[in-house]
Amino acid sequence: MKLNKFSLENKNILITGAAGSLGLEHSIALASIGARIIMTDVNLEKLKKNKIYLKKKNKNFHVDCLKMDVSSEKSVKKTLQYLKKKKMKLNVLINNACLNPKFDTKFKYKNTALENFLLKDWEKEIKVGLTGAFICSKIFGNYMKYNKNGGVIINIASEYSVVTPDHRIYSKNNFKPITYPVIKTGLIGLTKYLATYWVDKGIRCNAFSPGGVKENQSKKFLKNVKKLIPMKRMANKDEYHSVIQFLCSDASSYLNGQNILMDGGRSIW
Repeated sequence: MKLNKFSLENKNILITGAAGSLGLEHSIALASIGARIIMTDVNLEKLKKNKIYLKKKNKNFHVDCLKMDVSSEKSVKKTLQYLKKKKMKLNVLINNACLNPKFDTKFKYKNTALENFLLKDWEKEIKVGLTGAFICSKIFGNYMKYNKNGGVIINIASEYSVVTPDHRIYSKNNFKPITYPVIKTGLIGLTKYLATYWVDKGIRCNAFSPGGVKENQSKKFLKNVKKLIPMKRMANKDEYHSVIQFLCSDASSYLNGQNILMDGGRSIW
């Protein structure tokens, strides 16, 4: 009997979108309980900075950085070849990559109102957030099915997979883009499909839907959003660590096809 079911010693975990703030937090959480982290993103420079940050926290953390575009099968297959060349099994895939224009100046839109939202922006975001998860699940899931003990796929969704954005808390013409809740809701469908597809090979799939994290939002926004949350605050950046640890470990060995929602109670109001 395994004494510590939360341990991820000798487990290889690949995280997409690991250059972002949430991807970094996932990396910290999982490396701290023994996992070897394979951080991937299109932004290699930011990935390397995140690796340095992790190593400063603990020099014994095992971290690899790979440039990978989740929307490109060629790029994802290149990462798979890297794993095969290194003779590395993949135990866990975390589909975390997603464009979030409101908080990323590189992709910030002048106007996110539905009637002004451009088709090219819709297609760009869907390609990364939803198609990317499909491509990675298809390629890496097929690789994991040969593991003796199967594997785990985690799709990072959002509270907006359950509730709709409250447009009243956003400034005029700067709404949460329609793409975001559509992508996150789509990931729940993908989760349910994958949960039964390779289950005979020991591969489980669950989704994690976090609420908003307090970062650099305006005072007005924070005041408005607090009114929607029974706990009267947004999450601190490290409050999701224990959930992601649970989902990736043997502690959740009988959990499959579920969406774990952690939103301070927002969805029950």
